[in-house]
Amino acid sequence: MKHYRGIVAAAIVVAGVAGAARAEGGKGASAVLDKAIKALGGEEKLKAARMHSQKLTGTITINGEDNKFSILTTTDGHGKYRSDVDGEFMGNKIEIVTVLNGDKGWRKFADMKMELDKEGLANERRNVFLGAVGGSLLALKHKEFKVEDAADEMVDGHAAAVIKVTEPGGKDFKLYFSKDSGLPLKLVASKVVGFMGDDATQEWHYSKYKEIAGIKKAAHIDVKRSGEKLMTMDLADFEVLKDVDAKKFDEPK
Repeated sequence: MKHYRGIVAAAIVVAGVAGAARAEGGKGASAVLDKAIKALGGEEKLKAARMHSQKLTGTITINGEDNKFSILTTTDGHGKYRSDVDGEFMGNKIEIVTVLNGDKGWRKFADMKMELDKEGLANERRNVFLGAVGGSLLALKHKEFKVEDAADEMVDGHAAAVIKVTEPGGKDFKLYFSKDSGLPLKLVASKVVGFMGDDATQEWHYSKYKEIAGIKKAAHIDVKRSGEKLMTMDLADFEVLKDVDAKKFDEPK
């Protein structure tokens, strides 16, 4: 049973990988955010990519062992999301589907399917948002987010400008941007809920940027949880979509 729970845990962690007014905050933070949006490709390009699909390949570390996986995600704005995960965890092949659609959400693992309750849906949405916000940043210009200046730091050998973001629910995270390029280098979020319902600090480190469809994308992402290695991911494909079949976000069969 313990072995089986480890497989489920790994799958859930992987699957959890979203007319705006200016956000509240200091002029410095707003300038840093604007520079980063421009560095990623500009507001027009990022808005055009609100509907997109991407494929990532990588490893998730469980009990010191790296397990390979691939994840295909489809996003339609910030309200609809689907992820399809394939991997082999602890010698067991798994497939898991997670769907978010408005105020509904589901997860299917093997022959088991569950509808996410209100708390589970909120946690899943935040995890998806945190996993994606470093690649767009546009959501942070909405009035629901409070954006503030924070002290500069060094990140992976780069001088970084830092902003603190307070989310609508009161939780917060910090974003670190290269002072040279303006591109995101790291995101650190507190109280990120894990598969066992525990919360911890989680980090995303972005590197090896490349341009696709006029947008700069981090081709490599390292994820840490409580300071320990959790995942490494490499971008295999990214495509801006003109439309998405609404059935994509139906309850998984």
